[in-house]
Amino acid sequence: MTLNRQSIHGEWSSRWAFVLAATGAAVGLGNIWKFPYIAGENGGGAFVIIYLICILVIGIPLMMAEIMLGRRGRQNPAATMASVAEESGASRHWGLVGGLGILAGFLILSYYSVIAGWALNYVFKAAAGDFTNASAQQIGALFSNLVASPWQLLFWHSIIMLTTMLVVARGVRQGLEKTIVFMFPIMLILLVILVAYSMSSGYFEQGLAFLFHPKFAQLSPEGTLDALGHAFFTLSLATGSIMMYGAYLPKNASITRASVAIAAADTGIALIAGLAIFPIVFANGLQPGAGPGLIFQTLPIAFGHMPMGRMFATFFFMMLVFAAFTSTLSLLEPSVAWCIERFHMSRVRATVIISSLIWLLGIGTVLSFNVWKNVHLFGMDVFDFMDYLTANIMLPLGGLLIVIFTAWFMRQEAKLDELQIKKGFIYYKWRLTMRYVAPVAILIVFLKFLGIF
Repeated sequence: MTLNRQSIHGEWSSRWAFVLAATGAAVGLGNIWKFPYIAGENGGGAFVIIYLICILVIGIPLMMAEIMLGRRGRQNPAATMASVAEESGASRHWGLVGGLGILAGFLILSYYSVIAGWALNYVFKAAAGDFTNASAQQIGALFSNLVASPWQLLFWHSIIMLTTMLVVARGVRQGLEKTIVFMFPIMLILLVILVAYSMSSGYFEQGLAFLFHPKFAQLSPEGTLDALGHAFFTLSLATGSIMMYGAYLPKNASITRASVAIAAADTGIALIAGLAIFPIVFANGLQPGAGPGLIFQTLPIAFGHMPMGRMFATFFFMMLVFAAFTSTLSLLEPSVAWCIERFHMSRVRATVIISSLIWLLGIGTVLSFNVWKNVHLFGMDVFDFMDYLTANIMLPLGGLLIVIFTAWFMRQEAKLDELQIKKGFIYYKWRLTMRYVAPVAILIVFLKFLGIF
């Protein structure tokens, strides 16, 4: 039962363009600091092994499902879920699951653009030599002064949202594809240059050991759950992005091959980022820190005391901005597509309206670091609350519902048609994973983040 639906928004020019775009959606700020850090702190190579197993068993099958749904529906995630459900004889209320993904991406972008603005600000700080020979106290003061100034944060947040809006307004091929095809290779080149720079630090072997030496004694049950959770979230699943990008995938492109390529590229970039970061950190006798502190406080100290550190610090934060920007594009697109389809307006108008709303919502995050730092929602500041709501509740819930729908409600003929595979080992392995393994794994992640498990 082959359908010939076409997206009103256009298509990617090729499978390769889709892989680049989807990888750009998956690769973001978290890949640059979170994966290398949690891998090193949870058994190095032992964690990487568990993580790779989770990617193979859970991540790739889930990505296949989202791309498959997107290409089947060829609409925004809410309309796609509703139409595929109707085709399968299920309730159109499944469209609410797609709507949950759109809303999650909308909320995430409102604070993600603020953090991306930090990186953009640091490009100029690095180029100006603000890190050169600076002490830990001076670097700490630079960061503290930045987040303490609502006007500075608002300015950089506005720049990120404005540039994202301008690209998305140009459409799929002229905006998203052209930008990503230009930026992604530059990001990779900068990353390779930084790895080469790290190799000259004299601490490359220590960085390798930190990331890859199997330390099974350090791999706790908590670390195993971290590997499972990161495998789910690193691929940008349940945000509406992958499903939306899947709607633009040409019919003759293999979903299985594309999913494997995206997962491999995302994982590879995370590992390479670790090889770029940690030798530099160790060369300066610094301890790798978790979260934004590693990027915005620890690394600037290291760059400030290394030969050619000014230039390579600039390269590093440029790479970080590119990684963040390819993600902001993917987070904005589902909301814009929904607005176009729901209200029958032009892409430019829809993009301006949605971007403006996200910009306004982002002011809450801007103020949470300064003026509103004592304002709390459920015991958290605005930024932490938004992060907790999306990452710990909306994404795992959305992912779980997508898995249940795909495995138990979507017609088998439609799945075979989109996946372009015959009934055999690959299909039955995928179906088994989606029906039994993935729901249990996501539920465990969900309960862990809620503090129940």
